[in-house]
Amino acid sequence: MNENDTKVDQFGPCTIPNPAGYDYWTEDNSVVLFQTIFSGPEDAKKTVETSPVFFEQAGPKEKIYFRPEEVTAGIVTCGGLCPGINDVIRALVMELHYRYKVPRILGFPFGYEGLVKKFGHRPVELTPDKVAHIMNFGGSILGSSRGNQNIGDMVDTLFLYGVKMLFCIGGDGTLRGAQAIQEEVRKRKEDIAIVGIPKTIDNDINYVQKTFGFSTAFSKAVEAVNCAHEEAKGAPNGIGLVKLMGRHSGFIAVNSALASKNVNFVLIPELDFDLEGEGAFLTVLKERVQKRGHAVVILAEGAGQKFFEDKGEKDLSGNKKLADIGIFIKDKITEYFKKEGVNLNLKYIDPSYIIRSVPANAEDSVFCGFLAQNAVHAAFAGRTGCVVGIWNNVFTVMPISLAIAERKVLRPERSTLWRALLSSTGQPNVMKAKG
Repeated sequence: MNENDTKVDQFGPCTIPNPAGYDYWTEDNSVVLFQTIFSGPEDAKKTVETSPVFFEQAGPKEKIYFRPEEVTAGIVTCGGLCPGINDVIRALVMELHYRYKVPRILGFPFGYEGLVKKFGHRPVELTPDKVAHIMNFGGSILGSSRGNQNIGDMVDTLFLYGVKMLFCIGGDGTLRGAQAIQEEVRKRKEDIAIVGIPKTIDNDINYVQKTFGFSTAFSKAVEAVNCAHEEAKGAPNGIGLVKLMGRHSGFIAVNSALASKNVNFVLIPELDFDLEGEGAFLTVLKERVQKRGHAVVILAEGAGQKFFEDKGEKDLSGNKKLADIGIFIKDKITEYFKKEGVNLNLKYIDPSYIIRSVPANAEDSVFCGFLAQNAVHAAFAGRTGCVVGIWNNVFTVMPISLAIAERKVLRPERSTLWRALLSSTGQPNVMKAKG
């Protein structure tokens, strides 16, 4: 990655005084250093002097590009539900209305479908009164949908309603759609700011330290994990098996285990494992149960896909359809213990949709507000084709192209998070059959 990869598109010079009335402003050229750990002081000095990579720091600018009185803002929420969507919508409306004095804010229903005329979804005008208490509810007051839509049709709708800035709340697929919209807008030589706000409980957006909804999701998952622990220890040879979301990354699974402290094994997509043989999962699980009388296992939904035939099927968002690893592992544990002559009491819990449809917790709610406010600041500063995020605990703005270049995953071989997990659970680092 180099400095060109992190450069955010901008329409032109900002010459209009910002009406927000803040006591201080973020400097136009303020940046956040990408790399913060170096092999030593000399390496740090050399890197900063010769080849530094920076993100643009997010925040309100003293001068802005758009005249607020001429702005119609649009908001769209796409993909799966996630804690905190309503918090983001509310914060967007409040910032746009009270600080920037935007006269019209439109919410487009049911994701990108709401931008396509043939679906018949009419936009909803959003005001502070309408959004005042929506943070108390899960889901999205605008609804959501998956699937690709015609880019030209969506941009036509933006033109129809005079939208000057569109805030796209969603994950990887939503951001890809936002980039396509931005490219079409550019072809038509119009100034419409397209800004993404990263939403995924999987926490798998590239170069974003944390996505909103993640904290709430794994906190809610802990409730299911602790219930599994009670079930497991309440019966002889008890096993509590919990499947959590995480298509490509194990962040929810690992953080839930660390927060619970009652988990003995965590299986994630990033780490391969075998089922039978010395050192393999079922073997070490049996040893744990026979020694301690019970065990708790967490599965991320994307783990162990090597055990299934790849049929090449995709969902509406273009993601590979996953086989159900939860039921598969449940059956394999049952079969193995029976074969080994060990009586078993297994309880299987799948709280997947529960953890993503609840209201945001306090931490996420605050975080959602910061993301939304910084998205508004970026749009008014004439930034487009960008996504707001956080890096090294500083809010940033970066190109959508960088955010979707690859998925963020947990890297067990050099992850302090995984190291902490191994210490907490006591599980082997690798569960591959020996020999």
